[in-house]
This record gives sequence, C-alpha cells and structure tokens, in this order.
Amino acid sequence: MPQTHPAIETTTTAVAAPPAELSLEERLTLVNAAMTARLDEAAVAYEVNTAHIPTDPFDPADVVTGPVDTGPAPLPELYPTPVAALLQRAHHRLVIGGWCSGVLVDEDGARCMLGAIRAEASGDSTLEASAVAVLLDAIRRQFGDDVDSVPSFNDAFATGRTPLRLVDQAAHLADARGL
Repeated sequence: MPQTHPAIETTTTAVAAPPAELSLEERLTLVNAAMTARLDEAAVAYEVNTAHIPTDPFDPADVVTGPVDTGPAPLPELYPTPVAALLQRAHHRLVIGGWCSGVLVDEDGARCMLGAIRAEASGDSTLEASAVAVLLDAIRRQFGDDVDSVPSFNDAFATGRTPLRLVDQAAHLADARGL
C-alpha cells in the first residue's frame, strides 16, 4: 500500500524588502510630527491638571514698565587734588556730552579733549595749563615724544575711545603727582 503523506501545507510569505533609507527631510518631518503629538498631549495634560486652579485676569500694564529717566550719570567722587579733579571732570564731560575732533565744541555740544578741560577749568588759565601739561605728558608716555600737542593728538583719532582713556589716565597721573 502506498504511503500517503499528509499534505504539508506550505505558505510562502513574501520577504519584506528592507526599508528604504529616509532622506534628512523625511526624517525631520517624522520627528516634527512625533514632537507635535507629544506637545499636544502635554498641553492637554497641563490644562486638565490646572483646571481647578482659580486665576484672575491681569493687565500687562500692571506688570510691564518702561525705563525710568534718571538723567545723566552722577560724577564719581573727585580726586582731592585740583588738577586731577579737573581732568576727572573733563573725562566725565566727554563721557556724558560726547567727544569730537577738529573743533573745541561741535554743533551737538560734544567737545575735544582741550575743549572739555577748558570748560571744566572755568576760566582758571593756570589750572587749565597744568591739566593740559599733565595730559600731554600722559600722551607722550604711551605714544612717544612725536606728539606735539593735545589738539593734534585728539584730531588723529576717528573715535573718542583712546582720547577718553588718556584723559582718565592723566587724572590718575596728576593724582599720583599730587597736582
């Protein structure tokens, strides 16, 4: 008798093709969709968790304020010596009122180094001359003896950063000398 074999059922399943490599744009789109879903869930959870908390509406004008106009910055404590104090006031005037070159005072009220010293000396020519001499000495210490005057040094710069720094250094020098 012939042997009968039970029928073996074979099913063939198609082997899935390996996933195609996703481009960067496609990956970013998927990540964006996943993050949006997570943020939406978090927003709903927040609303549910905080629904029982009573809140009063507020006016942003009660919270947000603008800057207060306090006027010009106060003059720092002056040096005890007259020439150093004059140079310090001149430096402060340049910081507050502005620096210029080519003229003692420009149309906006900004001053050059000599113009600031002259304005702060208030007509005392001896004090003004002493301050200019100390300033010229401070300039020559850093830039050599080629500098012939304070106005020529002032006019050699396009911005006031270096001239202002030198007026401040001259105030320190005058104080150290007891002037």
